[in-house]
Amino acid sequence: MPALVLLGVFMVYPILWSLWMSFQVGRGMNLSFGGLANIIRLTQDTVFQRALTNTMIFLAVQVPVMLVLAMLFANALNDSRLWGRSIFRTAIFLPCVTSLVAYSVIFRSMFAQDGIINQMLMAIHVIADPIPWLADPFWARVVVILAITWRWTGYNMIFYLAAMQNIDRSIYEAARIDGVPAWARFFYITVPMLKPVILFTTVISTIGTLQLFDEVNLITQGGPSDSTLTLSLYIYNLTFKFMPSFGYAATVSYVIVILVGILSFIQFLAARDKRA
Repeated sequence: MPALVLLGVFMVYPILWSLWMSFQVGRGMNLSFGGLANIIRLTQDTVFQRALTNTMIFLAVQVPVMLVLAMLFANALNDSRLWGRSIFRTAIFLPCVTSLVAYSVIFRSMFAQDGIINQMLMAIHVIADPIPWLADPFWARVVVILAITWRWTGYNMIFYLAAMQNIDRSIYEAARIDGVPAWARFFYITVPMLKPVILFTTVISTIGTLQLFDEVNLITQGGPSDSTLTLSLYIYNLTFKFMPSFGYAATVSYVIVILVGILSFIQFLAARDKRA
């Protein structure tokens, strides 16, 4: 009973209250019932549309790249013949336990106009002039994607690595004896047997990317020209940075809820066993 009370007070009640607030209009605490006014406002809000577009770009580009890298790293580090596997595993996993603020500030410094990345690229004559990493919309998105990928690839790698170690080695031995090449063993044995873990990492990565806030807030502040603004950062701006609009912010937050539900359903549907 105490646990149910705590869940009700700190989870169920805020969810229901935010749902009711999403139909409220007004500034600050001067709210009144507005019906579908906030939903209509969504369709006319160009900043919201830009934030939604940016979020979907991060989702479509960063999540597949990160999961593919995580699986390739896990497959390589699962090889018993590799020297120093523990060192490499630790090195790849460490970014996800580093301070979020610290690594974001470091990335912002590294990719500054006069940062170490531009200096290094110019030193080896890859570029002639500094790249405006944080001042150009395209390159600003690239920096955010690089930062998220660097931090969370090792986290997903651990799931894949644990799952690979539970696959019966006799299956690989039989395939090797039959002359199946390494790439075919990976695509036709490893990947299918990782299907539940792939689904899990895809869902949690999708949810995390749709809620992306910290990196864009600390590295680019949503700029330049809202080119890296995400839905979560827009909700924060509506609530704390601009004139408080709690009702409209709640409405935008339920866009994330709906997107998570739709995309998760599609992913579960795609991963369903076709023989079922």
